[in-house]
Amino acid sequence: MQASSMKCLVVIAHPITDSLCHTMAQSVIAALTASGHEVMVEDLYLSAFSPALTASERQSYYSPTFDSVAVQDQIDRLLSAEVLVLVFPTWWFSFPAMLKGWFDRVWAPGIAYDHATDLGPIKPRLHKLRRTLAVTSLGSPWWVDRLVLRQPVKRVLKTALLGTCAPNCRFEMLSLYKAESLT
Repeated sequence: MQASSMKCLVVIAHPITDSLCHTMAQSVIAALTASGHEVMVEDLYLSAFSPALTASERQSYYSPTFDSVAVQDQIDRLLSAEVLVLVFPTWWFSFPAMLKGWFDRVWAPGIAYDHATDLGPIKPRLHKLRRTLAVTSLGSPWWVDRLVLRQPVKRVLKTALLGTCAPNCRFEMLSLYKAESLT
């Protein structure tokens, strides 16, 4: 690896392997690899990731240790990454359930953050994560996302997730609008 290379985790969340999202993911992977970065790929549908938070996992959210047994491989990849690239469609101005489940189960207490002792603001733990890029497609025109709904996916990623779990991480988002009309 080159001196400036980084360890990158690309998370793909689309059920159809010949979709626009998979094409965009392959472009991302090729560009990162060509630049000399180490690339790990987490294709949530291909790996049959279960997005449902289990009862044991939820009960352990406020325990001394999160029940990470079922998702430890995904946690290890997240914790080793310096760059995170999320490739997903925006459905109903939100994440696909698969990606939301990945956040629920992998970005857990003791992994992505720590609870404050007084249950106040959480304390970030993803200090190694330096950059995050979200690459998404939307069926709507840009003005509906930006002007009417005020970019809900971008706000959740930037403020709720990265802002609290990786506050020093640089965030960028590429949104491909009116994607359903592309050939």
